[in-house]
Amino acid sequence: MIETDRLLLRRHTVADFPACAALWSDAQVTRYIGGRPFTREEIWARVLRYIGHWEALGYGFWLVEEKATGAFAGELGFADFRREIDPPLTDPEAGWAFVPRVHGLGYATEALRAALEWGDGHFPTTRTVCLIHPENAASFRVAQKCGFWEYQRATYKDHPTVLLARHRTASVSERAAPDR
Repeated sequence: MIETDRLLLRRHTVADFPACAALWSDAQVTRYIGGRPFTREEIWARVLRYIGHWEALGYGFWLVEEKATGAFAGELGFADFRREIDPPLTDPEAGWAFVPRVHGLGYATEALRAALEWGDGHFPTTRTVCLIHPENAASFRVAQKCGFWEYQRATYKDHPTVLLARHRTASVSERAAPDR
């Protein structure tokens, strides 16, 4: 479990399926992640994949709860999805999704910073990556605040995507994107 000022990050359990189903069936949440709400079957597979990541790889996604209320706020963490993308992603991939009622509250940045700090102490690699839809301005802001920069554009499942990376050994100012 990871604790921040306002949030608790913990591993998923099968009992979290209803909250996850509400998140991933929301068109506002999935607009830039797959482009459509997910089915209950797909969401169930996602929850099992989150649990399995921890068992198989020693890392994964956390469920995010508001500390003050215990309310479900979202999910974030790291994965090895073995995506069929060029270039291949060989470093831990960060990802995040939050319920619309908490958008704009800074939870994603707060939680991602805590997760990255955890990753910096647990991953043998110095680099983490993420991919973001080119129109997802909110996720780009979160990624930038957490030290990610764009390194390539690609296509994933017939959709344009931006690949970003972050190195743990560099300071925030050193991680800023180079002038173009």
